[in-house]
Amino acid sequence: MPTTPLNALRTFEAVASRLSFTQGAEALNVSPAAVSSQIRALEERLNQPLFRRHGRHITLTEAGSKLLPGVQRGLTELRQAIAVISQDQCEGVLNISMMPSFLQKWLMPRLVSFYEAQPNIDLRINVDNARVDFGHSDMHAAVRFGNGKWPGLEVLKLTDDWILPVCSGHLLDEIGPIDTLEDFHKHDLIFLKHNMWKPWFSRMGKSNRDPRWSMLNDSISILMAAEQGEGIALSRWSLVARDIEAGRLVRPIKQVVKTNWSTYFVAPPHYFTLPKVKVFREWLQDQFSRFALPQ
Repeated sequence: MPTTPLNALRTFEAVASRLSFTQGAEALNVSPAAVSSQIRALEERLNQPLFRRHGRHITLTEAGSKLLPGVQRGLTELRQAIAVISQDQCEGVLNISMMPSFLQKWLMPRLVSFYEAQPNIDLRINVDNARVDFGHSDMHAAVRFGNGKWPGLEVLKLTDDWILPVCSGHLLDEIGPIDTLEDFHKHDLIFLKHNMWKPWFSRMGKSNRDPRWSMLNDSISILMAAEQGEGIALSRWSLVARDIEAGRLVRPIKQVVKTNWSTYFVAPPHYFTLPKVKVFREWLQDQFSRFALPQ
């Protein structure tokens, strides 16, 4: 097949992904006539049509449907390669995505030491629980809590975690000491509905009482409710260790259960070895190596 101009493929992707010559032209900041010319030239090179025209509407032909995924993958890889060589490898902006609970409850108190040690790295944190689309964002890496399976990404485990109940000291004074699991099951539990708690309930049993505050759908809000004496919260050691140390929360019973999930550092292969990404990753590893485990 003769060499196909990259510009024609970019034009095809812009039109095919939107199924609109007009919108494709706007995305490329060119005229619809220029887009039509590029598409016509590409179809002539391939010797087959890529679109079916239905008045102002278009659809992809079988050939167009087969071509689009490959062109999108190729353009994504080109953008990534250019981004890697065009940015500063060792300093400058470093974009990291992470969970809000991890940022507020674990990382925030430690960030000062990173900024002091790496004044030339402009660390910018994007707070989000959703999976990062590295091919279409400026994120370099992410910190996530999960099972370690993120296809296509380099994955490094930072730490295991443990499930434990916590509550306010004031609430514990009101309800009195909890000496047994039977006593524990008599009280309200507040927890985010998620299968991460399965190891706890499998080992410790489950109360017949429905979880309270079911409208709360994030870990931070649940811990705030517990701190304010609204009930006993089920949480993770990495999120509550500092609150326990500071006396804002207490442990009504001493049992802990290891979770099936862990905290991971994830990044595309082309970013994983980037020097400034490596600096932040190794700093996180060092911080976790000093993090005390639950007794």
